[in-house]
Amino acid sequence: MNLIALLIGLGIERLATQLFHLRRLRWLDRLIDAGFRKAARLSGWPAIVPVLLLASLFVLPVFAVTLSLGNVLFGGPYLLLAIVVLFFSLGPKDIGEDVSEYCEALEQDDGERVQQTAKAIIEGEVPADTLERLHCVESAVCVQANNRLFAVIFWFVLLGPLGAWTYRVTDLIRRRAVFNAARDETGDERLARLRDASTTLHGWLAWIPARLTAVGYAVAGHFDGALAAWREAPEPLPETTSEVSENLLARVGVGALAIDDKDEESLTDRGVRGATAANGLVFRLLIIWVVVISAMTLYGVLV
Repeated sequence: MNLIALLIGLGIERLATQLFHLRRLRWLDRLIDAGFRKAARLSGWPAIVPVLLLASLFVLPVFAVTLSLGNVLFGGPYLLLAIVVLFFSLGPKDIGEDVSEYCEALEQDDGERVQQTAKAIIEGEVPADTLERLHCVESAVCVQANNRLFAVIFWFVLLGPLGAWTYRVTDLIRRRAVFNAARDETGDERLARLRDASTTLHGWLAWIPARLTAVGYAVAGHFDGALAAWREAPEPLPETTSEVSENLLARVGVGALAIDDKDEESLTDRGVRGATAANGLVFRLLIIWVVVISAMTLYGVLV
């Protein structure tokens, strides 16, 4: 049943791009902020405790509905729930769509739009140097593919819609905590602790799928380049679990691309070629994951 839901969900992911704005779930920001305010009453507790409690509150409704459905009507309602939950757990935007918009902006030489689309992929500050930005976008595609796609699929296959939604909830909480801490001008240590705790929780859930994704990059791309990048010691050394996973994905992903800079190639052509190659690597890995998951399901390894 989960395999059918996964295939349908991925199909919707490719076709229903006009619905992606619904996956931003902005209305949950108010609830997350309310949870953070309540967390102030637990100032004597480790910050991870209120973050776990908040995540549990968001996950509980999906758990209750999933448990109550069971095999009602031969699993039809469960299948519908799984498809809906998977759709809202992926993303929020399709990485392929972001790459297409970025490449289009490059080809049109629209500097402002290039900055905007690059920032949407990197989800952070865009380097001022053009060549550095191109490399940063390629790395970010490899990182974001895990967060937006492969980690969600991993938890969906492992625990069904409950697993996928749990992962997305931790991501929503992390994003909001980072946003709140970034705009705080008072130096509130509580917000910083909540940000760190939220990032840690999300990093825990991303740890296993990040390494599976990195292995997949090696299989789907240039194996020797990816292996050499995996063995390479990162500089500077990452400090958190999330940073370690993201650094690994970036290194191995770029190594698997094995893109050489050509002297006669313009920076625009280089940027389009690199971003397109990174997106192609992600798509090939997605096909590999679907084939492997399908085979494991058919042979009874997965249900």
